[in-house]
Amino acid sequence: MLKHFSKKKQEKEYATLSDLLTKCKTSKDFVEYVTPQGYILYYFNTLIDSTVLHHDILENLNLSTVSTIEEVEQVIPIEDIKITNDVKLMKQEILFGSVMIFLSKTDERCVLIKAVKKEKRQVSIPEVEFSVIGPKESFIEDLDTNINLLRNRLHILELKIEYRTVGEITKTRIAVIYIEEIANAENVNTALQRIEDIQIDHIVDSSYIEQLLSDNSKSPFPQSLDTERPDRVLSALVEGSVVIMVEGSPHAQIVPTTLIEFFSSFEDYYLNWLIASGFRLIRLFSVLFSILATPIYVAVITYHYMLIPKELLTTLVASRQGVPLPPILEALFLELAIELLREAGARLPMKIGQTIGIVGGIVIGTASVEAGLTSNVLLILVALAALGSFTTPIYRMGNTIRLLRFPFLIAGFLYGLPGIALCLCFIAIHLLDLTSLGRPYLEPIFPPRTRDFKDAFIRLPFSFHSKRPIQLQSEITMRFNRKHAKRKKDIDD
Repeated sequence: MLKHFSKKKQEKEYATLSDLLTKCKTSKDFVEYVTPQGYILYYFNTLIDSTVLHHDILENLNLSTVSTIEEVEQVIPIEDIKITNDVKLMKQEILFGSVMIFLSKTDERCVLIKAVKKEKRQVSIPEVEFSVIGPKESFIEDLDTNINLLRNRLHILELKIEYRTVGEITKTRIAVIYIEEIANAENVNTALQRIEDIQIDHIVDSSYIEQLLSDNSKSPFPQSLDTERPDRVLSALVEGSVVIMVEGSPHAQIVPTTLIEFFSSFEDYYLNWLIASGFRLIRLFSVLFSILATPIYVAVITYHYMLIPKELLTTLVASRQGVPLPPILEALFLELAIELLREAGARLPMKIGQTIGIVGGIVIGTASVEAGLTSNVLLILVALAALGSFTTPIYRMGNTIRLLRFPFLIAGFLYGLPGIALCLCFIAIHLLDLTSLGRPYLEPIFPPRTRDFKDAFIRLPFSFHSKRPIQLQSEITMRFNRKHAKRKKDIDD
């Protein structure tokens, strides 16, 4: 019979202190230190901050004489101190960076002092969701620092943080963040319940949580909004969303979300609403072009060439003259070449990757046309489609767009334009059925909600955003009084 880690661990639960210490001493980074006064310290030196150990703990112990375990707590100027005889608690705390102090070898009770060492990078600019206008801070891998970035922006007591621990081996700390009295209680409880129900041995990044919490794990569409920007998270919290953050991950997951949100850059809110709306429409058109351009070309050239105007048909025939491959193989060759260049550029160091992407694209494109393997018209379409997929602000949705082109390409080759229409119907049915934390994914298109269109395909002025989105079912729907927001009086009035 197969055993998983948690079962095996339960069988080897350390019942006594001597069993725990014996097991700890098998690791070379475990230290047993006896002070001149006879106090015994146990700790893992790879987890402990040496400054805290020597200046706050040992220095104060050497300068004082204590006779009871309670006096140790008064001598050492550290807040996170526990006194216990629970072996299970001792094991948990020492593995999370605590120093265990006994007054003598016969003592059963000890003092647990938190002295964990945290290695973390500095807060830097966003790399995935970079914007020209707006704040230049992004989350890092330290959960406490990330929450600090939010606390410094939201100075309210209603900002609530619920911690959960997930992972039989890693014991990863997860924070569920929301604003009480605004976030829908059902959304919060659903998120907490799904996290508590997770059965897995390790959690490395918030993307694990995104996959484990998805309503439909078989869907290629992401069902939570992944972001590295504190300003985007703040806006989502104020609207009533629930945010999930993971220790060791520089990204936050926002739930519930909708399809439209993946095509809106947060920089849209820092620009004039007319300009932002124009950019958003260009972005949506680019995504549709990226998915449909090559499949439509293959379908028209293969089955529906009579629909092409004569002047354009002459150009297409001239460009394909001497090309030995049928349109589908020609298109697949170029699409796969683009994907190879993308992957090569992403996996190589930054400077080399940029060079490979530019030089490789020019060399392969020029060589394939001159060799007669592809037509220059299709090369232009594939290049524009690749550029269109890069306009997606959220990286996960960009990957989905890249994947969707291939089913459409095959459908266009097999059945022509009706095949592409059929493929669109399948995608539409799937999106209509999809949910995010139990909320409709295609909102406000379906179910149709007129109020939420103010920030969907276009972004209306802020004075129109007086109510929170219906999708989130927030406890407090009003954000501000629209009449007062539109009132503009002269200073002398």
